[in-house]
Amino acid sequence: MTTDATAPWLIVGLGNPGPEYAMNRHNVGFMVADLLAERIGGKFKRAGKAQAQVLEGRIGAPGPQNRRVILAKPMSFMNVSGGPVTGLRDFYKVPVGNIVAIHDELDIDYGTMRLKLGGGDNGHNGLKSITKSMGADYHRVRFGIGRPPGRMQVADFVLKDFSSTERKELDYLVDRAADSVECLVTEGLERAQSAYNS
Repeated sequence: MTTDATAPWLIVGLGNPGPEYAMNRHNVGFMVADLLAERIGGKFKRAGKAQAQVLEGRIGAPGPQNRRVILAKPMSFMNVSGGPVTGLRDFYKVPVGNIVAIHDELDIDYGTMRLKLGGGDNGHNGLKSITKSMGADYHRVRFGIGRPPGRMQVADFVLKDFSSTERKELDYLVDRAADSVECLVTEGLERAQSAYNS
């Protein structure tokens, strides 16, 4: 799928709103979006009816690779992310191929990242909701969190904070995920996959 070079990109960090969720594994999409916002040099604002916090800006060096981006954090809770994402897509007229969802991924070890276009939701409720709203042909930046230990339920695991051991590497990994999003938007999926898929 080719992306439209003139169309904006919608970059969505997935998570749950509220301070009690801020450091949960499930909120790593918000963490990456916050870092991208810092790099762009702006602050998130509530977006009208879209139930999301949004920041408009540009990514990439001046020139042909510079891209207009809408950075978003849905404020609707993870399981119903599809509504806000679809609302933003329609409002900003973003082609589905220019949408990136950044999310936690159970089936990938912690510290590992994979970028892809389309595919299933792997039981991830945020992706399930987005796919139900607008189809599966959007990009994903999958941030590995690994599987829960022992008999811990998946829901409990994703809604727990990263462990103290994991936190030692977390800043570096969030930074790397933000780099991969910038690479995807400015240089394309293949280049980003070869540089960041581990």
